[in-house]
Amino acid sequence: MKNIGGQAVIEGVMMKSPSAWTVAVRDQKGEIHIRREVLEKLPKLLTLPLLRGVVGLYHALAIGMKAIEFSAGKAYSGEGEKPLSPLALAATIVVAVGAGIGLFLLLPLYLTKLIGLFVGGVSHSSFIFNLTDGIIRVFMFLFYVFAIGLWKDMGRIFEYHGAEHKVIHAYEAGKELKVENIRPFSPHHPRCGTSFLLIVMVISILVFSCIPQSWTLSAKFLSRLVLIPLVSGISYELLRLSAKRRDNALVGLLILPGLLLQKLTTREPDDSQIEVAIRAVSEVLILEGNGDREA
Repeated sequence: MKNIGGQAVIEGVMMKSPSAWTVAVRDQKGEIHIRREVLEKLPKLLTLPLLRGVVGLYHALAIGMKAIEFSAGKAYSGEGEKPLSPLALAATIVVAVGAGIGLFLLLPLYLTKLIGLFVGGVSHSSFIFNLTDGIIRVFMFLFYVFAIGLWKDMGRIFEYHGAEHKVIHAYEAGKELKVENIRPFSPHHPRCGTSFLLIVMVISILVFSCIPQSWTLSAKFLSRLVLIPLVSGISYELLRLSAKRRDNALVGLLILPGLLLQKLTTREPDDSQIEVAIRAVSEVLILEGNGDREA
């Protein structure tokens, strides 16, 4: 069985397998549009533990932007829009990553420094400093997710997110990919990117605690940037391990916060949304040579 992951997009779902990805989008007339792409095989070095997490994060960003671009054109126009040039796509990714770094890395670090001016323990202990920084980052992330969830269009994306998880659950359970078989499954999944982000925040507290407390704010910020690949790599391996051992009681307890967090980022989909997710995973399985599982 292939390891399938995905992402909700505008009125659709992107599904990714080890060697391909597809995105299915329903336009305003009800027609489902498909984009398919086969991935180049990675050098064996880049599939090693820790490194594969960094590569996976890059792929998630790049493929995610392509999928969102396609979905925006198809969902709203039915005809599609002119694709972004490689330069424009790269610029979009840079801006998005830059905004994320500013909001979830630089701002919490600065706020923690301000708190340290009034609370001696924060300014003197590297662990307490980074624990405070991590707690602020988590609360900012929770507020951000809650706030965007109030946006009606984002609510639709959260429903497609739930559809994506349900279909992946059904595929992993060996069920025939039909709406009636998929509907009972949970909209939450332990390998979700939301759970990954929560793991990243926890691991970052431990890794960033290695940064000397005596360093300047700019040095701490730059060192955090350098350590992001390491944090991502460790977090990815923990996410894979937790998904494999989720039947273990202790592991189940550890992944519970990530599953609870998905209550903010997933919602129950309707049958038409599940149909789109089925189409996306069926297409990617065809590219993987598993067309017999097509719905």
